Amino acid sequence: MNQLLEDLIKVMTLERLEINLFRGQSRDIGSPQVFGGQVLGQALVAATQTVENREVHSLHAYFLRRGDFNSPIVYEVDRAWDGKHFCTRRVVAIQHGAQIFNMSASFQVPERGLDHQISMPDVPMPEALEDLQSLYRAALSKAPEAVRRVLEQKRPFEFRPVEVPDFAYSVKQTPIKHVWFRAVARLPDDEALHRCLLAYASDFGLLDTALRPHAMNMMSSKLVIASIDHAMWFHRPVRVDDWLLYAMDSPSASGARGFNRGSLFARDGRLVASASQEGLIRVTA
Repeated sequence: MNQLLEDLIKVMTLERLEINLFRGQSRDIGSPQVFGGQVLGQALVAATQTVENREVHSLHAYFLRRGDFNSPIVYEVDRAWDGKHFCTRRVVAIQHGAQIFNMSASFQVPERGLDHQISMPDVPMPEALEDLQSLYRAALSKAPEAVRRVLEQKRPFEFRPVEVPDFAYSVKQTPIKHVWFRAVARLPDDEALHRCLLAYASDFGLLDTALRPHAMNMMSSKLVIASIDHAMWFHRPVRVDDWLLYAMDSPSASGARGFNRGSLFARDGRLVASASQEGLIRVTA
């Protein structure tokens, strides 16, 4: 397996300390704190470890404090409810004796029912688009050192944006964007793993959508930016090692917060998941 994916799976493999208690390690991806998608994915892994014969269909999470990627994170799972068809888990992430994150997740026994979905946006397929890392290379020479540190990081996912990023952020743009992404190599046939990795990847680029109408970016020294909450709904089976289209929009920004939505489509047009996130966007100068 690809080394980057091997390392990601290692990060997502938690040490079981007790029946409902787990410990996970972190990785430095270039940001000053733990990547929110990592905590989200690890929390879902912890919850999944306490469930049998059911699949996660939704999660709702809050980011409380910045995580320290130099220290492990402990995940405590509360088995809130076990019903005939559904069960609910609550997860608290703890670091240095304080809660940094909490999440509720619901799991369901697979069953049939009504079936409809919205259509996938009409956008170019990934083979017709340039990889984001290639686009970054052209901008690296002009980027500040802190920005270069983030952009130069190798990722276990490949991203191909439909709208070419404006790295200078000199033009106001509509709060809409589309990005194809997939894992850089083949992964095991494990639906639970793919859903946890989708949760991890869903945090890439979502909050940035709210900045597009303001000609700003996540690296701006004038902004204080942090994820406040994150929710996901899993609709259909998914593989993160095949191309997925992340269609994102930001309906509103107000009160120093930006609200963002995302629809995740398989390349055959199936809507596999939906996401939403609100983040702190505070202008300091």
